[in-house]
Amino acid sequence: MSKTPAELLMARETRVAHGAAPHTLAGVTPQPNGWHLADDQFLLRVACDSWFHYARGNAITVERGAGLEPGVEALWLNGSVYAAVASINGLLPVHASAVARDGQVIAFTGPSGAGKSTLIAALGHHGLPMFCDDTLVLDLSDPDRIVCLPGHKRLKLTPEALALTGADRQEKVGEHIDKFFALPPGGDLGTALPLGALVYLEHGDETQIAPITGAERILRLQDDHYTADYFAAARQFDSAAHFAHLARLARQIPLFRFVRLRDTAQFQAGIAAIARYITGLSQPEREP
Repeated sequence: MSKTPAELLMARETRVAHGAAPHTLAGVTPQPNGWHLADDQFLLRVACDSWFHYARGNAITVERGAGLEPGVEALWLNGSVYAAVASINGLLPVHASAVARDGQVIAFTGPSGAGKSTLIAALGHHGLPMFCDDTLVLDLSDPDRIVCLPGHKRLKLTPEALALTGADRQEKVGEHIDKFFALPPGGDLGTALPLGALVYLEHGDETQIAPITGAERILRLQDDHYTADYFAAARQFDSAAHFAHLARLARQIPLFRFVRLRDTAQFQAGIAAIARYITGLSQPEREP
């Protein structure tokens, strides 16, 4: 299947070259593990005195410092840098992992450690292929629908998550990172698809799946993740434009909460519950 214009744009804009990168952007020198975005450019400084620079219309430049592992470099390229490139080019990066079902994407979001990657790996055993892990990029160019770009990252799981999900373990992500790359049990899907729902992961006393309604929809969409910071910096919204952006998302995206028990003994029961919802066997009524 042919790629969408947004996919072709990201493939073109995320080409990588190695060499000297600027250490200052618009008069700002980032602190270690800091960034700055201005004038359709992005500058990221990471440990080992390594720098990542992107300017719209040009390749990403990586200036490698001593000790930067190739795997860790890839994590920065596929995480922070990819999200910044998307933001500068008008695409919305969302901190979410997702599966595909019946030509739509069901995405799961929550803070780091909420179990997004573990969830999508486990859902593979229910016939739901992985669509993306950790970062979901949305194309907002069509006013009538929101389209998701397929994932660009490999699935990463902790040893505990590997045991819970039965995913096939691959190599270690990095020497000092206690995660492994893994093969999603349900495979993955590489075709752009419309967004069907965004599900917020929570913990509670009982498993529950319910729609998010009213003003809470706007509040939930005000993400405090770095991906939202990049998009805000790139778009330079005033308050009215920012509210209009959030209102559009709230109007077009069905939002749900998925409450789970913290007890790992109940993990499979929670997975079965959300799988039944996704496959339409016990789907709650959606807000009009």
